[in-house]
Amino acid sequence: MSGLLSSDLSAAAHLRLKELRDEIDAIDREVARLLGVRSELAAEIGKLKHTLGDAVYQPEREKAVIANVLAATHGLLPPEAMQRIYERIIDETRRMERERSGD
Repeated sequence: MSGLLSSDLSAAAHLRLKELRDEIDAIDREVARLLGVRSELAAEIGKLKHTLGDAVYQPEREKAVIANVLAATHGLLPPEAMQRIYERIIDETRRMERERSGD
């Protein structure tokens, strides 16, 4: 392969790499925004649970959330990975609920 062709391919690859990374950065910002919205909704749910005297930890609801997410999972990320991600999101949300309720 000539040096010029190799250089052109390298420049094109670098450009594509930047485009893909920019797209991932935009997706990450949207995920962060949506997680913020989710946490606000969860905070409101936490207040209602407190008012109703319901427990912060509700395993059946958490199982339903995971099942809902797994049903919507597609792409290269395995369902097990998505489950671990959502278990962490739920753990952090539960921690936030406990801190806010004083439990």
